[in-house]
Amino acid sequence: MHQAADAAPLRRPGKRRWSPAALAVAPTFILVAISVYGFIGWSTVISFTSSKYFPQYDFVGFSQYVRLWESDRWNTSVINLVLFSVGFALISLLLGLIIAIFLDQKIRGESTLRMIYLYPMAISLIVTGIAWKWILNPGTGIEHLLRSWGWEGASFNWLVDPKMAVYTLVIAAVWQTAGFVMAIFLAGLRGVDSEIVKAAQLEGAGAFRIYTCIIIPMLRTSMFSAIVILVYQAVRSFDLVVAMTNGGPGYSSDLPTTFMYNSTFLCGQMAQGSASAVMILLVVVVIVVPYLYAEFKHEHNDSSH
Repeated sequence: MHQAADAAPLRRPGKRRWSPAALAVAPTFILVAISVYGFIGWSTVISFTSSKYFPQYDFVGFSQYVRLWESDRWNTSVINLVLFSVGFALISLLLGLIIAIFLDQKIRGESTLRMIYLYPMAISLIVTGIAWKWILNPGTGIEHLLRSWGWEGASFNWLVDPKMAVYTLVIAAVWQTAGFVMAIFLAGLRGVDSEIVKAAQLEGAGAFRIYTCIIIPMLRTSMFSAIVILVYQAVRSFDLVVAMTNGGPGYSSDLPTTFMYNSTFLCGQMAQGSASAVMILLVVVVIVVPYLYAEFKHEHNDSSH
């Protein structure tokens, strides 16, 4: 026994050994830390300089942020982001919830319908944008089709109308994402205790009242998750805008992400683009942090019980 104890390797107190799993993850962690958080920090530093085509480190305080909020194009992109986010999120939530309730009725061919509704999520935003650009183009899309059917007065020129172009982005984004929202709500509906529904039916409650007063309020977690995902997706939207409108006509359908790209890479205003990127990051943080806090609090409460 004493020989075996003596043969055992001695561990120095306070010295921690790396596990194989930690060693395997370490390169990825370092790469992410440098390529993501490192460049976030670098962009933040550049936003306080007068950098144009190349980085300069002559700090000018908050002048780039003041200039940013004095820009008509930036303010237009912010207003468009609010319109796009609200329209996209509300319509996707409503449509996704309606489809989920429809599929929750145990209808025939449910799996096929689920696949059809989810199919747009498998398509890239670039393809979606190009397809809807053709569909909504007055010369080749809906307007042209209606006029070819004899309705000469038909007009659907939102894509080339500066006041309506941003709403074409909402149409395409809802088409792409409504099926995903449906899947979130359907999972929540399938998790509702059937005994509660049966008790309500015994009390004489109809289907409409059961859904509006009992089931939908129980989907708060699913709805909160869907809202966070939708708004986050709206804030970072870039591919769809470039493919459909490229921010036009003029800059009437610009979003902050396209403003950042144009400022940094096309107009040679690196500091201005970095300042807009920091503002976008702050919006994402405001959206994501409460969600992560709620998830952490929920898991903590579950573990305590």
